[in-house]
Amino acid sequence: MPMPGSTPPEEKAKQGALQYAKAWGENPLPATLLATLISAQHLRPFQTLPMLFPPILLFSSYLNVNGYQTDAAGLTSAWSAAYLVLARRRKQAFGSKFGVRGITRGATLGLCLANILGGGVAYAFGEKKDA
Repeated sequence: MPMPGSTPPEEKAKQGALQYAKAWGENPLPATLLATLISAQHLRPFQTLPMLFPPILLFSSYLNVNGYQTDAAGLTSAWSAAYLVLARRRKQAFGSKFGVRGITRGATLGLCLANILGGGVAYAFGEKKDA
């Protein structure tokens, strides 16, 4: 017997792609993970422009934890898209794509895409909280 307020496994299997994307966008963890990956890439050597993104993404997680899931999802989605555009401008040699830095960069870009999709769906279909 499932606990009150939890979703049974049968219902989780029936969730559609939009419900899954909305749940991803309303979660504070993806923004924090993206801030961590961006910091891992650009902290050493320090690069000023990319390092402007982690504080904003951490602020988005803070908003999410304080009950503003819809607004935090929009903020995460927008800044993930901005970082994706910035990161795609840098070209990478084919051989360096399979090192530690290349795998970290690939994971960061993949997480950006997931945040854009999930945050966009959560922002579009979420209910605004009146302050």
